[in-house]
Amino acid sequence: MTVRVGVTGAAGRMGREVLSAVTGRENCEVAFATNRSELDEPVEGVEIDPAAEFDALVSGVDVVIDFTGPESAIEYADACAKAGVAFVTGTTGFAEDDLESLQAASEEIPVLHAPNFSRGVQVLLNLVSEAVEGLPGSDVELVETHHNRKRDAPSGTANRLLDEIEAHGEFSGRTHGREGEQPREDDEIGVHVLRAGGIRGEHEIVLADDHEELRLTHRAEDRGVFASGAVDAAEWIAGRKSGWYDFADVIDQ
Repeated sequence: MTVRVGVTGAAGRMGREVLSAVTGRENCEVAFATNRSELDEPVEGVEIDPAAEFDALVSGVDVVIDFTGPESAIEYADACAKAGVAFVTGTTGFAEDDLESLQAASEEIPVLHAPNFSRGVQVLLNLVSEAVEGLPGSDVELVETHHNRKRDAPSGTANRLLDEIEAHGEFSGRTHGREGEQPREDDEIGVHVLRAGGIRGEHEIVLADDHEELRLTHRAEDRGVFASGAVDAAEWIAGRKSGWYDFADVIDQ
Protein backbone atom coordinates (compact mmCIF):
# COMPACT_ATOMS: atom_id res chain seq x y z
CA MET A 1 0.00 0.00 0.00
CA THR A 2 1.27 3.45 -0.89
CA VAL A 3 0.98 5.90 2.01
CA ARG A 4 -0.21 9.31 0.82
CA VAL A 5 1.48 12.00 2.93
CA GLY A 6 0.67 15.69 3.38
CA VAL A 7 3.53 17.94 4.53
CA THR A 8 3.18 21.31 6.30
CA GLY A 9 5.83 24.01 6.59
CA ALA A 10 7.34 22.75 3.36
CA ALA A 11 9.82 25.61 2.97
CA GLY A 12 11.22 25.26 6.49
CA ARG A 13 14.38 23.38 7.38
CA MET A 14 12.51 20.29 8.50
CA GLY A 15 9.78 20.61 5.88
CA ARG A 16 12.35 20.33 3.11
CA GLU A 17 13.95 17.33 4.78
CA VAL A 18 10.58 15.61 5.16
CA LEU A 19 9.74 16.17 1.49
CA SER A 20 13.07 14.67 0.51
CA ALA A 21 12.52 11.68 2.82
CA VAL A 22 8.99 11.00 1.54
CA THR A 23 9.97 11.20 -2.13
CA GLY A 24 12.81 8.80 -1.41
CA ARG A 25 10.51 6.05 -0.13
CA GLU A 26 9.05 3.48 -2.56
CA ASN A 27 5.85 3.02 -0.54
CA CYS A 28 5.19 6.72 0.13
CA GLU A 29 4.13 9.66 -1.99
CA VAL A 30 3.61 13.35 -1.34
CA ALA A 31 -0.12 14.03 -1.64
CA PHE A 32 0.34 17.76 -1.03
CA ALA A 33 2.67 20.22 0.64
CA THR A 34 1.77 23.59 2.13
CA ASN A 35 3.60 26.67 3.37
CA ARG A 36 2.34 29.84 5.04
CA SER A 37 4.43 32.14 2.83
CA GLU A 38 4.03 31.91 -0.95
CA LEU A 39 6.77 30.23 -2.96
CA ASP A 40 7.65 30.85 -6.60
CA GLU A 41 9.23 27.46 -7.22
CA PRO A 42 8.87 23.82 -6.14
CA VAL A 43 10.64 22.39 -3.10
CA GLU A 44 12.37 19.04 -3.65
CA GLY A 45 10.46 18.83 -6.93
CA VAL A 46 7.08 19.27 -5.22
CA GLU A 47 4.68 22.11 -6.00
CA ILE A 48 3.75 23.98 -2.82
CA ASP A 49 0.20 25.11 -2.01
CA PRO A 50 -0.77 27.96 0.35
CA ALA A 51 -1.38 26.89 3.94
CA ALA A 52 -4.79 28.57 3.72
CA GLU A 53 -5.90 25.72 1.45
CA PHE A 54 -4.96 23.00 3.95
CA ASP A 55 -8.55 22.13 4.93
CA ALA A 56 -9.47 21.44 1.31
CA LEU A 57 -6.28 19.52 0.54
CA VAL A 58 -6.24 17.20 3.56
CA SER A 59 -9.29 15.10 2.63
CA GLY A 60 -8.31 11.76 1.17
CA VAL A 61 -4.69 11.57 2.36
CA ASP A 62 -3.46 8.97 4.85
CA VAL A 63 -1.30 11.06 7.18
CA VAL A 64 0.06 14.58 7.65
CA ILE A 65 3.61 15.28 8.88
CA ASP A 66 4.05 18.59 10.67
CA PHE A 67 7.13 20.53 11.82
CA THR A 68 5.83 24.08 12.16
CA GLY A 69 4.87 25.85 15.41
CA PRO A 70 2.49 25.17 18.31
CA GLU A 71 -0.36 27.37 17.07
CA SER A 72 -0.30 26.12 13.49
CA ALA A 73 0.21 22.50 14.58
CA ILE A 74 -3.01 22.64 16.62
CA GLU A 75 -4.88 24.13 13.67
CA TYR A 76 -3.62 21.38 11.37
CA ALA A 77 -4.43 18.67 13.92
CA ASP A 78 -8.01 19.99 14.26
CA ALA A 79 -8.45 19.94 10.48
CA CYS A 80 -7.05 16.40 10.33
CA ALA A 81 -9.47 15.31 13.08
CA LYS A 82 -12.40 16.63 11.04
CA ALA A 83 -11.13 14.88 7.92
CA GLY A 84 -10.25 11.59 9.64
CA VAL A 85 -6.55 11.85 8.73
CA ALA A 86 -3.69 10.66 10.96
CA PHE A 87 -1.36 13.36 12.27
CA VAL A 88 2.38 13.14 13.03
CA THR A 89 4.12 16.17 14.54
CA GLY A 90 7.60 16.93 15.76
CA THR A 91 6.67 20.48 16.74
CA THR A 92 7.84 21.47 20.22
CA GLY A 93 7.26 24.42 22.55
CA PHE A 94 3.63 23.63 23.36
CA ALA A 95 2.12 25.27 26.42
CA GLU A 96 0.12 22.92 28.64
CA ASP A 97 -3.22 24.15 27.26
CA ASP A 98 -1.94 23.79 23.70
CA LEU A 99 -0.82 20.25 24.34
CA GLU A 100 -4.26 19.41 25.73
CA SER A 101 -5.81 20.73 22.51
CA LEU A 102 -3.49 18.51 20.49
CA GLN A 103 -4.36 15.52 22.66
CA ALA A 104 -8.06 16.23 22.13
CA ALA A 105 -7.60 15.52 18.43
CA SER A 106 -6.37 12.02 19.32
CA GLU A 107 -9.91 11.16 20.42
CA GLU A 108 -10.89 11.29 16.74
CA ILE A 109 -7.72 10.27 14.88
CA PRO A 110 -4.34 8.68 15.57
CA VAL A 111 -1.91 11.42 16.69
CA LEU A 112 1.80 10.83 17.17
CA HIS A 113 3.76 13.57 18.88
CA ALA A 114 7.49 13.26 19.50
CA PRO A 115 10.05 15.93 20.34
CA ASN A 116 12.68 13.86 18.54
CA PHE A 117 12.41 11.25 15.80
CA SER A 118 15.97 9.94 16.16
CA ARG A 119 16.35 6.28 17.02
CA GLY A 120 19.57 7.19 18.82
CA VAL A 121 17.67 9.50 21.16
CA GLN A 122 15.25 6.69 21.96
CA VAL A 123 18.25 4.58 23.00
CA LEU A 124 19.55 7.53 25.04
CA LEU A 125 16.26 7.73 26.93
CA ASN A 126 16.63 4.09 27.93
CA LEU A 127 20.26 4.59 28.96
CA VAL A 128 19.43 7.66 31.04
CA SER A 129 16.81 5.84 33.08
CA GLU A 130 19.23 2.95 33.67
CA ALA A 131 22.03 5.33 34.67
CA VAL A 132 19.91 7.32 37.13
CA GLU A 133 18.71 4.13 38.81
CA GLY A 134 22.20 2.61 38.80
CA LEU A 135 23.94 5.70 40.19
CA PRO A 136 21.63 6.96 42.97
CA GLY A 137 22.82 10.09 44.71
CA SER A 138 24.86 11.31 41.75
CA ASP A 139 24.71 14.95 40.70
CA VAL A 140 22.85 15.21 37.40
CA GLU A 141 23.36 17.99 34.84
CA LEU A 142 21.94 18.31 31.34
CA VAL A 143 23.38 20.48 28.57
CA GLU A 144 21.62 20.92 25.23
CA THR A 145 22.84 22.84 22.18
CA HIS A 146 20.94 23.90 19.06
CA HIS A 147 21.13 26.38 16.19
CA ASN A 148 20.63 30.07 16.85
CA ARG A 149 17.13 30.18 15.35
CA LYS A 150 15.52 27.64 17.65
CA ARG A 151 12.69 29.27 19.57
CA ASP A 152 11.96 27.02 22.56
CA ALA A 153 14.35 26.42 25.42
CA PRO A 154 15.05 23.92 26.77
CA SER A 155 14.43 21.82 23.68
CA GLY A 156 11.57 19.35 23.55
CA THR A 157 14.11 16.53 23.60
CA ALA A 158 15.79 18.01 26.70
CA ASN A 159 12.45 18.21 28.49
CA ARG A 160 11.71 14.60 27.55
CA LEU A 161 15.09 13.55 28.95
CA LEU A 162 14.45 15.55 32.12
CA ASP A 163 11.08 13.84 32.55
CA GLU A 164 12.83 10.48 32.26
CA ILE A 165 15.48 11.47 34.79
CA GLU A 166 12.88 12.63 37.31
CA ALA A 167 10.84 9.46 36.83
CA HIS A 168 13.76 7.27 37.88
CA GLY A 169 15.32 9.24 40.73
CA GLU A 170 14.54 11.50 43.66
CA PHE A 171 15.03 15.15 42.74
CA SER A 172 13.74 18.43 44.17
CA GLY A 173 13.50 20.27 40.85
CA ARG A 174 15.34 21.82 37.92
CA THR A 175 17.82 24.69 38.13
CA HIS A 176 18.15 26.54 34.83
CA GLY A 177 21.64 27.96 34.62
CA ARG A 178 23.58 29.49 37.49
CA GLU A 179 24.83 32.98 38.21
CA GLY A 180 26.60 34.60 41.13
CA GLU A 181 26.77 32.76 44.43
CA GLN A 182 24.61 29.72 43.90
CA PRO A 183 25.96 26.53 45.49
CA ARG A 184 24.59 23.34 44.01
CA GLU A 185 21.80 21.54 45.88
CA ASP A 186 22.35 17.82 46.28
CA ASP A 187 19.04 16.81 44.71
CA GLU A 188 18.63 19.37 41.93
CA ILE A 189 18.98 18.80 38.20
CA GLY A 190 21.07 21.43 36.44
CA VAL A 191 19.81 22.47 33.00
CA HIS A 192 21.92 24.50 30.58
CA VAL A 193 20.94 25.73 27.11
CA LEU A 194 23.28 26.83 24.31
CA ARG A 195 22.18 28.44 21.03
CA ALA A 196 24.82 29.01 18.34
CA GLY A 197 25.33 28.87 14.60
CA GLY A 198 23.74 26.03 12.67
CA ILE A 199 24.18 23.26 15.26
CA ARG A 200 21.57 20.58 14.53
CA GLY A 201 21.20 19.21 18.02
CA GLU A 202 23.33 17.91 20.86
CA HIS A 203 22.24 16.61 24.27
CA GLU A 204 24.59 15.57 27.05
CA ILE A 205 23.70 14.20 30.49
CA VAL A 206 26.40 14.22 33.16
CA LEU A 207 26.13 12.03 36.26
CA ALA A 208 28.92 12.45 38.81
CA ASP A 209 29.83 11.94 42.44
CA ASP A 210 33.14 12.38 44.30
CA HIS A 211 34.58 9.19 42.80
CA GLU A 212 33.42 8.83 39.19
CA GLU A 213 31.72 10.54 36.28
CA LEU A 214 29.46 9.25 33.51
CA ARG A 215 28.56 11.24 30.38
CA LEU A 216 25.85 10.23 27.92
CA THR A 217 25.82 12.22 24.69
CA HIS A 218 23.77 12.23 21.50
CA ARG A 219 24.76 14.43 18.58
CA ALA A 220 22.68 14.81 15.42
CA GLU A 221 24.94 15.24 12.40
CA ASP A 222 22.14 15.73 9.85
CA ARG A 223 18.48 16.81 10.08
CA GLY A 224 17.66 13.99 7.71
CA VAL A 225 17.68 11.58 10.66
CA PHE A 226 14.66 13.37 12.13
CA ALA A 227 12.83 13.46 8.80
CA SER A 228 13.47 9.77 8.20
CA GLY A 229 12.10 8.92 11.64
CA ALA A 230 9.02 11.06 11.04
CA VAL A 231 8.32 9.21 7.79
CA ASP A 232 8.81 5.90 9.63
CA ALA A 233 6.17 7.13 12.08
CA ALA A 234 3.84 8.16 9.24
CA GLU A 235 4.08 4.74 7.62
CA TRP A 236 3.46 3.06 10.97
CA ILE A 237 0.49 5.17 12.07
CA ALA A 238 -1.42 5.24 8.78
CA GLY A 239 -4.61 3.22 9.19
CA ARG A 240 -4.32 2.76 12.96
CA LYS A 241 -7.15 3.47 15.38
CA SER A 242 -7.50 6.85 17.06
CA GLY A 243 -5.28 7.47 20.06
CA TRP A 244 -2.17 9.21 21.40
CA TYR A 245 1.12 7.67 20.26
CA ASP A 246 4.82 8.21 20.80
CA PHE A 247 7.83 7.46 18.61
CA ALA A 248 8.77 4.73 21.09
CA ASP A 249 5.65 2.87 19.89
CA VAL A 250 7.12 2.83 16.39
CA ILE A 251 10.53 1.66 17.58
CA ASP A 252 9.12 -1.12 19.74
CA GLN A 253 7.26 -2.79 16.86
